[in-house]
Amino acid sequence: MKILVFGPRDRYDVYRPPFADEMPVELVFRRPDQTYVQAAQENADARIIFVDAITDVGPDVMDQLPELKMIHSEGVGYNCIDCQAARERGIYVCNNKGCNAESVAEHTIMLMLMALRFGIPGHNAVIQGQQIQMKQKAIAAHAPGLFQCAVGLVGFGDTAQATARRLASFGCKLYYYTRHRRPPQVEEDFGVTYLPLEELTAQCDIISLHCAVTDETREMVDGAFLARMKPNSILVNCGRGDLVDNQALRKALIDGTIRGAALDTIFPEPTPGDHPLVDLPPEVRDRVVYSSHLGGSSGGAFAKAHLTMWTNARHILNRERPTNVVNGL
Repeated sequence: MKILVFGPRDRYDVYRPPFADEMPVELVFRRPDQTYVQAAQENADARIIFVDAITDVGPDVMDQLPELKMIHSEGVGYNCIDCQAARERGIYVCNNKGCNAESVAEHTIMLMLMALRFGIPGHNAVIQGQQIQMKQKAIAAHAPGLFQCAVGLVGFGDTAQATARRLASFGCKLYYYTRHRRPPQVEEDFGVTYLPLEELTAQCDIISLHCAVTDETREMVDGAFLARMKPNSILVNCGRGDLVDNQALRKALIDGTIRGAALDTIFPEPTPGDHPLVDLPPEVRDRVVYSSHLGGSSGGAFAKAHLTMWTNARHILNRERPTNVVNGL
């Protein structure tokens, strides 16, 4: 059985589980000089695609692979895979639900702390020999500690729940919004209070995005959303860049509508240096913390993900239904 991989070989070497070596499979990687369609054409007998979560897989690729049975995201996200086209062709689309929840939760809190506690300007000040000046500036800013903050989680799936568990130890007030409110026992267990989205954005000091990209949520953080946020609040995005209207957030940062942002994900990826959320005026840059979409990139998260991927490959090999099917088959 052939597996076509749209992603770098190195991590497949590192995270391949031992049982995969015993499977009668051929792993083929797309060459850098190939388009995705060309790679599919040259490997028309592939039954599985393993694909990075930010790589588009549409019907143009699927139509080159008559034996394709499964497209498996290497991550949790699958919005770049045309799920409808796959369903029409009888192809399973699978993800690694929950594999990186702990990793993303840790990263989310790191970004919150960096944004609150002047992580980037403090680092730069020491390098520039301005440590004392920066310290005095930070003290005079009267910025809150995380323990003083009300944190609003937009979405309440695996990553938001893992984040809530960890934030509880900081003493934060925790609120959440999701399309379908959780039962009272779940709210009590996680120490969270439900608020409608408009109230959550208006009441919380930190807004943290943890929802999937859908037609409803794409660019949900628009001008109206940002205008409802508190003037000293911070937006944290360890979800997907597509959740944010880039120009609206740029304007809010420049106008001082919100205090700052901490962004692990920015649309599009790769993010160019002249991106509107990167090429900011000098007086704004210190209020934004960037990360290279590393939230879910711990070794433990990738080990879990590749274990699920290879387990599902074994299901396909044995003509069994895979787990974590997300396109309704």
